[in-house]
Amino acid sequence: MTIKDILRLVPGIMILVSVPLGIYQNKWWFALTMFVGLNLLQSAFTKWCLLEDILRKLGIPE
Repeated sequence: MTIKDILRLVPGIMILVSVPLGIYQNKWWFALTMFVGLNLLQSAFTKWCLLEDILRKLGIPE
């Protein structure tokens, strides 16, 4: 997997996990959904993503 693949996979998994948890467990799980959405917006405007930097340091191919 490349960095671009993982950058799409991780937020998708986090959202798909946090929404059912918010519905069935505790409404505060929606804060994770909101955080992921805000991070996606921030990265769209600034062209910077912390996960991308972490994956590069781990040696994941571009």
